[in-house]
Amino acid sequence: MTSPFRLSARAQSLKPSATVAVTSRALELQRQGLDVISMSVGEPDFDTPPHVKAAGIAAIEEGKTKYTPVSGIPELREAISAKFRRENGLDYAPNAVTVTSGGKQALFNAFFALLNPGDEVLIPAPHWVSYPEMVALTGAVPVTVPTTPQQGFQLDPDALAAAITPRTRMVILNSPGNPTGAVFPPETLRAVADLATQHGLMIVTDEIYEHLVYDAEQVSIGTYAPEHTLTINGASKAYAMTGWRIGYAGGPREVIAAMNALQSQSTSNASSVSQYAALAALEQHEETMRFIDRARTAYRERRDRIVAGLNALGLPTPTPQGAFYVMADTRAIHTDELEAARIILDEAQVAVVPGTDFAAPGQVRLSYATSMDNIEEVLRRLEGVVRR
Repeated sequence: MTSPFRLSARAQSLKPSATVAVTSRALELQRQGLDVISMSVGEPDFDTPPHVKAAGIAAIEEGKTKYTPVSGIPELREAISAKFRRENGLDYAPNAVTVTSGGKQALFNAFFALLNPGDEVLIPAPHWVSYPEMVALTGAVPVTVPTTPQQGFQLDPDALAAAITPRTRMVILNSPGNPTGAVFPPETLRAVADLATQHGLMIVTDEIYEHLVYDAEQVSIGTYAPEHTLTINGASKAYAMTGWRIGYAGGPREVIAAMNALQSQSTSNASSVSQYAALAALEQHEETMRFIDRARTAYRERRDRIVAGLNALGLPTPTPQGAFYVMADTRAIHTDELEAARIILDEAQVAVVPGTDFAAPGQVRLSYATSMDNIEEVLRRLEGVVRR
């Protein structure tokens, strides 16, 4: 019998994640009752700050549960505009700001607003898994620009310049970065901004980890090339609000207007309750920063321990400057990162993310957004794997 449906070419073009097999295996081991420690989760292990939760509860009790403007409630867009000026030196008026259902939707909207089939998009690698897939969905072509662990995964502007062709339309930056934790210094960002200005490129900068910086200076590239930059951010990482699903973007008004038009025909507004919670996070700035400072101190201690431990085991691991991930070279376990991740899971009951989808061969990503006790236990288990 002929099937009544046919999947679109766009849907069929999406690559299955190389981590699916490892994730499925981890769930199977957990169902068998084994103590699997997950080092794969990309979210804070801290709870949402009390004053933010209270604002969400109050919004429910006050009946603020209706539709909002597609671009977000005016108060939140004003608070985001003030945040950009205060923390990033960016002058985005409230009508140059939009609120989305998470940072991922802001990126998705941006790519569909700016890219046409055949456009080329430069993406430093290792990169977050969704960038090239989102770009490909628009019909544009993702082009990776490799970085190396020996250089701390820092972007070489000359390598970026060499990758530019007449079809290049956009550069995606993620600093601090997932999965590497690299923070691009001001001189690199200025060089990229100069390239964008010279070649007429758009820069989409994902700054979701901006507050989780340890040994570097965090600078927004939009301060160097404001007319060429769209700045993406959100409440998930710094405010421990991953499940609240609030992202936002600031940039040229015509780009924001196009993103709003796309959102109006897809999801409409982000959750009203979540918007009021995010508003409290931004308006009660001092209380929020105290929470961030406590979390950042804990992340730094965990980072230092896991980096030292992995290197001591013979798994070369650069010290990340931001975010809450490390990239470990696991070729001492197996030359193929997927097989290394499988061995680590089967023999140590530790779930890690193979670097395949990050464009990071021979490496795995571990998240240290977990307790120090878990980190110590993971290092103990990995020692047994390395010895074997």
